[in-house]
Amino acid sequence: MTPTGRDAVKVDRDDLGVATISINRPDRMNALDHPTVCALVEIISEQSLDPDTRVMVLAGEGGAFTTGADLQAIRDGAGTDEAPSPEATMTSAAELVRAVLTAPVPVIAAVNGPAAGVGVSLALASDLVLMSDDAYLLFAFTNIGLMPDGGASVLLPAAVGRSVASRMLLRGDAVAAAEAQQVGLALDVLPAADLRPAAATLARRLARGPRRALELTKKSVTGATLAELDAALAREHEGQCELLVSDDFAEGVASILEKRRPDFS
Repeated sequence: MTPTGRDAVKVDRDDLGVATISINRPDRMNALDHPTVCALVEIISEQSLDPDTRVMVLAGEGGAFTTGADLQAIRDGAGTDEAPSPEATMTSAAELVRAVLTAPVPVIAAVNGPAAGVGVSLALASDLVLMSDDAYLLFAFTNIGLMPDGGASVLLPAAVGRSVASRMLLRGDAVAAAEAQQVGLALDVLPAADLRPAAATLARRLARGPRRALELTKKSVTGATLAELDAALAREHEGQCELLVSDDFAEGVASILEKRRPDFS
């Protein structure tokens, strides 16, 4: 049975205070159901409050970082009391991104394999991104009848500019690791076997630095580049709550799960 909630998240901390937080749902390519998103928010917040945590590394077990929302769970739960409302879904996604952005320590995303949907938002919210050479960022929102969420509508333009962001988001592009590095989304691209060790090395280097200076630097950079975050999240919340109950999204989910091309004509 696929783990969910806190059972789906592994946390390890080394002697320097590097906390590695790994999504552990490899049989679903680390797709995130609602309880697992909530668990990630709780765990990142707990680590943020712990004065012994000096750096966080976000990772995925198996062959993916995270493929975003668990579409199978969404379809299985449709029409049941267990299904989260669109409002709850959007609120938890926003809380996840805020938890990463407001963490008082550097957050490194070690992206192995695909990062899609809100998984891309999670990577973009991180301070530094390392990618394996077979990884990619999939801006799949419009491909399944949705709009960007998890702050992607502001995080991506802040990183690459309006023109490039519009191209990636409107076309639903899959951005290979090499291109991600070229446009500034990834710090480095490494062979898959070297990704975790490289993330650990970078994290331990940062962990040896002055925690308060790193915290204030992160806060200053975030404040300067993401001043419109609250407004963007509000727009995403309103728009996505409409789209999550649309026929286009239902068609998009069915198409992905049945491995056929959605028809939005």
